[in-house]
Amino acid sequence: MSLPSVETTARREPEAMNGVKTPELLDVAARIGAQPELARVTWRAGGDWMGGAHMLGRIEGFAAAGGARMHPQAFRPESDHPAALCGEGAGPTPMEWVLHGLAGCLTAGIANIAAARGVRLDEISVAVEGDMDLRGGFGVSDEVRNGFEGIRVTFRVRGDASPETLAGIVERSRARSAVFDALTNRTPVAIRVDAG
Repeated sequence: MSLPSVETTARREPEAMNGVKTPELLDVAARIGAQPELARVTWRAGGDWMGGAHMLGRIEGFAAAGGARMHPQAFRPESDHPAALCGEGAGPTPMEWVLHGLAGCLTAGIANIAAARGVRLDEISVAVEGDMDLRGGFGVSDEVRNGFEGIRVTFRVRGDASPETLAGIVERSRARSAVFDALTNRTPVAIRVDAG
């Protein structure tokens, strides 16, 4: 999730634009700036194995602003491997979900930051590619990593601002993107097992 700075480029009354509830967005940014304890969020996801590489996900709620929150509906995303990689193709691969998460976070950031700066957008389209060497994940080689070797993100952005201003908005989104940060900085991951 990418929130703009509470400072906008021009002093004006914020208005909703680009599908962003701009006044509410800036109010949330101001409140969490004044009360850092409100900024703590715990995202949650789970799932159940369906056989093979197929998992039926479960995303229902999260913790924010000191309490439990529920999404308006439970989400049941699926992941699988394609048949070429010994799956059934019942859903995107987990790595495709990672790329989707990056694209979604950066796109939301662009819309939010543009709205906060008073820039009307006509179009945001994104293409994300990630390269992997499967020898790592299959345990064939210890000399290649299991995950992405590199990720490329290409945006097409159109709006009522100069190309330089739009590029600056994309850069600000990259700089504030939680998913970009999670992918490019080491995030501690603890795994517990209840086996029996």
